[in-house]
Amino acid sequence: QAELEESGGGSVQAGGSLRLSCAADRYGNSAYCLAWFRQVPGKEREGIAGVGGDGAATYADTMRGRVTVSRDNAKNTLYLQMSSLTPEDTGMYFCAATLFERLCQDPRGPPTRGFGYWGRGTQVTVSS
Repeated sequence: QAELEESGGGSVQAGGSLRLSCAADRYGNSAYCLAWFRQVPGKEREGIAGVGGDGAATYADTMRGRVTVSRDNAKNTLYLQMSSLTPEDTGMYFCAATLFERLCQDPRGPPTRGFGYWGRGTQVTVSS
């Protein structure tokens, strides 16, 4: 069983929006840095955004300006609000957790290495 569980993926038309959620269970407390990643066809997994235990967020250029990451420590849940989606955003979206807080402080967004706890992903499909 995956440590974290994503939901909220689905099919949307170009220009549309989706809100992803990640039930982080015991990784949702403020001790953990949480982040979103994605893997689109033909590309390696890439970071989207990370948020530290204090709520401070960093964003990768991947989807900067089109996404907002947030977390609710009381609910042990991570969120990713996405807008202005394009067909190039089609792929699997993952959430992940790490105790290395500095990984959520990188201004370039979360690196793919260093996160030890992962969900199985949720599919996002954007049609033109």
